[in-house]
Formats: sequence, structure tokens, C-alpha cells
Amino acid sequence: MRFAITSKGDTKSNTLMHKMRSYLLDFDLVYDEEQPDIVISVGGDGTLLYAFHRYSSRLDKTAFVGVHTGHLGFYADWVPDEIEKLVIAIAKTPFQVVEYPLLEVIVRYLNGGKETRYLALNESTVKAVNGTFVMDVEIRGQHFERFRGDGLCLSTPSGSTAYNKALGGAILHPSLPAIQLAEMASINNKVFRTVGSPLVLPAHHACLLKPVNEPDFKITIDHLSLLHKDVKSIQYRVADEKIRFARFRPFPFWKRVHDSFVAD
Repeated sequence: MRFAITSKGDTKSNTLMHKMRSYLLDFDLVYDEEQPDIVISVGGDGTLLYAFHRYSSRLDKTAFVGVHTGHLGFYADWVPDEIEKLVIAIAKTPFQVVEYPLLEVIVRYLNGGKETRYLALNESTVKAVNGTFVMDVEIRGQHFERFRGDGLCLSTPSGSTAYNKALGGAILHPSLPAIQLAEMASINNKVFRTVGSPLVLPAHHACLLKPVNEPDFKITIDHLSLLHKDVKSIQYRVADEKIRFARFRPFPFWKRVHDSFVAD
């Protein structure tokens, strides 16, 4: 088996990374940063997001597993004291693959330039560069509303526990192939009106955002923040691709939610 390891970059994470690499090499596994079968993320959720984007072209071939070295990571199954157990499991045990839905983002431009496509594991947000954010929202080809406010957030089920939750969105189980649209400080009065609630869209429904006046936007794709100019539309839907997590023991989604937000 070929493996790669990504680290948060702090001393603790780097020490664990080097230790795991040495152990796995002793088990005759092959270290391969270009075409790994499994990627071990050592750090936090941000480290795993980095690993996901680095290997996004290999999602059908590469599985991910996380070791958290700080506060409990939502994507991390393992803690530093368990790395010997994890190493033995990787070297000796066929792992179960758990797949989570991803968000596809397609940005199209007024000048007819080539469209840009992204995949997000957690979410994508859209905000105006200057002034009030005004966007027409279409769902499944039909106009739904004209949104005015700070911005919009489109999230995956696994990402529903991240920024989406802070915006008052629902937590979705990642077995659901869906995306969620949440508002950021919408303007609602006698003149302007939005639905005012998060929307959950199934896999066969696309959400299309069309600028009303200002065509420049700050678009985030997980931890990446990008400026896009002359935007004609931004399309969101459930991606055909999925992320694959390597599971060596049960770690139910609702236990992750409990441990992250409820447990003392």
C-alpha cells in the first residue's frame, strides 16, 4: 500500500508525522506523495481540508484518515496516544470506506471566458467585494428570490456542522446526498423579502446565483478565499465525486456531533 502524510506544521504534529512514517515504512508500506492509496492527516480539520484539496484529482483512488493533535477534530478519528494502534490497523487490516457527498461549484463569466470548477468538502460562501450583496437565486431553473444581505453559504452535509451551523443551518447526516443554502444577515422589510430559512436541496436540484448589478465577488471554497471578477453566474449542486474516508473502527456521525458540540 502507498501512503502519504500531511501535517499541520506545528512541532507536535510534525513529530507524530515522522514517527508514523517511520513505523509504516518498517511495515514495508511505500511512501508516495504523488499517488497514495491512503492519506493520513495529522493536525485538525483544516489540515484534512488541505489534504483533500491537494488530492482532489484522486478521490476515487485515495482514502483519508485523520489524527487530531489539538481540540477534537470533526474529521479526525484518532488521537496521538493511538498512533501505534492506527499504524498496525493501516498495515494489517483492510479498511472500510465511508463516502461523503461533496459540493460542486461552477463559476461562469460575462466575458465568455472558460468557466471555473471547484469541489468543496465543507462549504462555499459568496460575498460582495463592496457594498450590499444582491443576488438572484434560482432553484432547478426557476427564480426563487432576490437576496440582499451579507452573503450566502452553500454547504455539504459533513460541512453542515461548520460555518453553516453558525449561520443557523441544520445539521445533515452525510448519508444524505444534498446541499444546504444558508443566508448571511439577509435584509427583510416591507420592500425586500427573502425566505429567511435554510434550504436543503437534493442531488437532482441545482442552485444558480446570478448577480443583479455588481459582478465582482469574494468566493470561498472551504479554507480558500478567491476574488472572481465579471461573474455571470455561480452554480451549486451535489458533485458526482465523493470523498472516501478510511474507517478502521466505528465512529458514528452523531457521536462526532455529540463529541464536538455537546460533550463536556
